[in-house]
Amino acid sequence: MNERVLAYDNKVIKRFFNLDTNAYQAGAVPVKVKEMLGLACSLVLRCDDCVKYHLGKCHEEGLSDEEVFEVFSIANLIGGSIVIPHFRRAVEYWEVLRAEAALAGPNGPAAASHPPHVH
Repeated sequence: MNERVLAYDNKVIKRFFNLDTNAYQAGAVPVKVKEMLGLACSLVLRCDDCVKYHLGKCHEEGLSDEEVFEVFSIANLIGGSIVIPHFRRAVEYWEVLRAEAALAGPNGPAAASHPPHVH
């Protein structure tokens, strides 16, 4: 949908999307850490589409189960029990990403596809 949205050529929307894209580029904070932050924030905000997007990016960045579950624990601590249903869906999607990567094998794609998102 991003291409369709941007085709309307709205300057403010284009600038907002560009700001979002640039915020997740490597800088003083590595991309891996930025994606972990995005994942935690998305869980606290309870945005399942955003959670899936950031989990996919975390998978591409090579996060381990232990790293992802530490992010999950922080998000649950900050967001409280209302985050639990989103956390459960996040665990389910993380397992899908891992299974798809395992099926692809060592010579296949490093990460499974994930939903498109603004980030």
